[in-house]
Amino acid sequence: MHKDVTELYEEFGDERLPPGQRETEAFPVLSKGPTPEWDPETWEFTVTGAVENELTFSWDEFQDLPSETQQQDFHCVTGWSMFDCAFTGVPFLELAERAGVIDDVDERRSTGNPTDSGQAVHVMFSALDGYTTDLPLEDCLREGVLFAWGYDGEPLPADHGGPLRVVTPHRYAYKGAKWVDGIEFLTEPERGYWERRGYSRTANPWQEERYS
Repeated sequence: MHKDVTELYEEFGDERLPPGQRETEAFPVLSKGPTPEWDPETWEFTVTGAVENELTFSWDEFQDLPSETQQQDFHCVTGWSMFDCAFTGVPFLELAERAGVIDDVDERRSTGNPTDSGQAVHVMFSALDGYTTDLPLEDCLREGVLFAWGYDGEPLPADHGGPLRVVTPHRYAYKGAKWVDGIEFLTEPERGYWERRGYSRTANPWQEERYS
């Protein structure tokens, strides 16, 4: 299945290129540290936290999950954007459904007590290099949020987050963890690596939410 989600910008602004960004045809490599090594025989992906079913996948099992290819845009907080990236992977919603995450966003908004129900409201992503980043659950349950293992028809290169990274075309790319190996569904928000160091928790490119 191939989907084009490049028009999502219309929800956030009038221009496809967010303010303060420049378009590039390169794919710069930016990470907090060196590229970690991994072993496909021992690699595991875990789903934990406020779920009905905690999950663990081997690399082969993860690749056997239903996947799709999406054409989407990529916005880095440092000021560059790439258009029409073809990422292949597993939609976030697929894992949320398998884990039995119950999400009634409208009800929680109406009560004004989003953390009192014991339900998941936030997601923490973890990675092989110790990186973490967080997003509200409702930001994750939208089209475009993929656990990507492919790029332009090839395996995702290691320096771009292979074997597996998250892509978040509606948010700056630091919200899309490279080398991701797990997610935890949280009943209260927590801050990830860059968020604890002053980066924006919301990270909306069209509002230039780069820093707190």
